[in-house]
Amino acid sequence: MTDAAFVELPARALLLDMDGTLVNSDAAVERVWRGWAAEQGLDPARVLAVVHGRQGYATMAALLPDRPMELNHEDNRRLLAQETADTTGIVAIPGAAAFLDAISAVPHALVTSADRALAEARMTAAGLPMPVLRVTAESVTASKPDPEGFLKAAADLGIPAADCVVLEDSEAGVNAGLAAGMRVLGIGARARTLGATAWVPDLTAVTVVRGAEGVVLRLAG
Repeated sequence: MTDAAFVELPARALLLDMDGTLVNSDAAVERVWRGWAAEQGLDPARVLAVVHGRQGYATMAALLPDRPMELNHEDNRRLLAQETADTTGIVAIPGAAAFLDAISAVPHALVTSADRALAEARMTAAGLPMPVLRVTAESVTASKPDPEGFLKAAADLGIPAADCVVLEDSEAGVNAGLAAGMRVLGIGARARTLGATAWVPDLTAVTVVRGAEGVVLRLAG
């Protein structure tokens, strides 16, 4: 992984995670998942170490491998409803609004483990525009770190995986992007040591330069 100083990442398409990448929803995530941890008698710190980037049922399966999957899906639906209703404290990641404006004419997609309702609730609460192409929980059969979501987004945009840059904050998301054969720009403190292609503290460190084919992301330290 390379920190931002003097790094440039060319791309024909950009694939954007939401939570932790565009939207700071950590407080809401922690409120809901601490409640679930208490229900299951689990250490909240252990749960919160796993939850970021994954669909809820996948987090539950990782933490409780012997639990019937139908119970995980049932709890996942309940927690999604709680998270969708809880937008207190949700704000945009610094630089997110300007970044989305700068890439408005560039092929890009939202690739999130949230479902459509949660994605819309959080992007709206953060005051951010929703990308036209969205790969949400309903769009895939496997959660990150499986690369399915990123590969689907690239195919829908008609851009080869090698020409895409993924923006991610979580271990599951970084691993999914790399597994898809894409370069990954890590965003925020969580991503700094996860093996992304390059890393920035937030989106204020990213300048979008339009090129003949796509963009160059110019990263400042």
